[in-house]
Amino acid sequence: MPHSLTSQQNTGLIGHAGALRLNEKSLAFKAGAVVLGTLFLAVASRIEVPMVPVPVTMQTFAVAMIGALYGARLGTLTVLAWLGEAMIGMPVLAGGAGGLAHFAGPTGGYLASFPLMALLVGALTERGWNAQRPFLAFTSMLAANALCLAMGGLWLAGMIGLEKAIMLGVTPFIVGAILKSALGAASLVALSRTAKRGDA
Repeated sequence: MPHSLTSQQNTGLIGHAGALRLNEKSLAFKAGAVVLGTLFLAVASRIEVPMVPVPVTMQTFAVAMIGALYGARLGTLTVLAWLGEAMIGMPVLAGGAGGLAHFAGPTGGYLASFPLMALLVGALTERGWNAQRPFLAFTSMLAANALCLAMGGLWLAGMIGLEKAIMLGVTPFIVGAILKSALGAASLVALSRTAKRGDA
C-alpha cells in the first residue's frame, strides 16, 4: 500500500468513523473515549461570557469537535452521556451548572440541539467534510451552529416572544458561531498535520 494512503488512514481522514476512527477500537477504548469526551465538554462549558438569558460558552465548539473526531454514532452518544450527567445534577453545564431545570429553562432548546449537532458534523465528516477539505469542515460546523441557534431561538421564543428571542438568543451568537466554526476547522487541520508528521 502506498505510504501516502497509509498516512491518510492513520490520521483518520478517510473512512466512516470520524477523524479518530474509533470504530476500529475496542469497546473499552470507546468507553474511555466517551468519558474523556464528556470531560472535554464539561471543561468547555466552564469557558463562558455571562449573558442574559443565555451565556456565551465554548460548548458548541466542543460539541462540533466531538462530532468531527468521534464520528456520528459515538459523537452523538458522547454528547448524550454528557447531557445525562447534567440531568442527574453533575456540574457539567455552563458555569458548573447541572440539574433538570436547565433543560426546561431558557437554554433548553440549545441543549436539545447538541446531540443533533454532533450527529450532523459527524455524518458530514464521514462523507469527507474533514481536514482535507477545510472549507467543508468549516461549513459543516457552521451548519451545526446554525441548527443550534435555530432550535435554541425557537424554544426561547415560546418563553419571551420571537422578536426578543432573536435579539437576545440568536443575534449575539452569530459572530461567535462563525469564529468557533473557523477555530474548529483550523483545529482539525492542525491535528491532521501533527499526525502526519508523526507518521513521517
